[in-house]
Amino acid sequence: MKIMLVFGTRPEAIKMCPIIKELKRHQEIETVVCITGQHREMLKPILDVFQVIPHYNLDIMKEKQDLFDITINVLQRIREVLDKERPDIVLVHGDTTSAFATALACFYMSIPVGHVEAGLRTYNKFSPYPEEFNRQAVDVISDLYFAPTDCAKENLLAEGKEKETIFVTGNTVIDALKTTVSKAFSSEILDWAKGSRLILLTAHRRENIGNSMQMMFEAIKEVVEVYEDIKVVYPVHMNPVVRQTADDILGETDRIRLIEPLDVVAFHNLMDHAYLIMTDSGGIQEEAPSLGKPVLVMRDTTERPEGIAAGTLKLVGTQKADIKKHLIELLTNPDVYQSMAQAKNPYGDGHASERIIRILSEWAENRSSTTEIHP
Repeated sequence: MKIMLVFGTRPEAIKMCPIIKELKRHQEIETVVCITGQHREMLKPILDVFQVIPHYNLDIMKEKQDLFDITINVLQRIREVLDKERPDIVLVHGDTTSAFATALACFYMSIPVGHVEAGLRTYNKFSPYPEEFNRQAVDVISDLYFAPTDCAKENLLAEGKEKETIFVTGNTVIDALKTTVSKAFSSEILDWAKGSRLILLTAHRRENIGNSMQMMFEAIKEVVEVYEDIKVVYPVHMNPVVRQTADDILGETDRIRLIEPLDVVAFHNLMDHAYLIMTDSGGIQEEAPSLGKPVLVMRDTTERPEGIAAGTLKLVGTQKADIKKHLIELLTNPDVYQSMAQAKNPYGDGHASERIIRILSEWAENRSSTTEIHP
């Protein structure tokens, strides 16, 4: 069996590299890795950590690229790779435009698609944008669905996907933490934050850019100015609009550090040392609970309702008053904090990659057997 994995962004790499690592243990499977280059600088450090050397790099990234550019360039450049390799199945991940365009190319070429992290939904095509459309479109095309939770599986079943093609595996990001998190980790940021409660902030979501992001940052700044025992570290996204907004609102506050994006090891270990996480990201909603960290999600919707139900996450929106209210509650109410920190992580046990490879092996055997019986 030949498996091709295609991904292009930092979050995809974090979640696909554990599968590639597991595939190295299976000599009977030929593994081909193709990166699209949707992210460039942010991708290489993750590949280095997991010792992944891509066979192909589509290198699509260009300055000020938009969704049109990404979609068109992935479609055009991956065609030759797929035609040359003709894999038995292509694995894509999640909800990126790289995943969507790759799945579409596979559909055009009649190549089966396996969707890792399938079935996540908000059912609002503009929240998150364009991710909600991307993941629904990929699931229309896919042949195998690797759902991280029972909730994701139920979404797929409700949409009419065949039960026998859906597998609940857990999320591979939990697998990744076993490689990246170390109790021996040290950094200048941790030295700076020593003696304080450290809040780790991430914010980059397209639909939040503008007024929503301004209110998010203003809320955090105002709380920091009142509570002197907290410090905030924010690895700022490369988007120049996000950077300008962060500089304008947070840049002059002593107990807030704006830093460059971190490699996956540094980021996961900062998360492990943080008091709580504030984010509009998706993957962090899965990672932080496995480390016992409460998460305030600064979005109006989430495709990860399992975390809300389990109590590991709180969906706080993007209004300044709401963000301040929930942040202050976590800072001042130990019972609320402990109930979130000690809630059971609903996103897996760190063995998702093993399950995915086992399922793929069984799928290949069944497919071969069926082909022999019905030529």
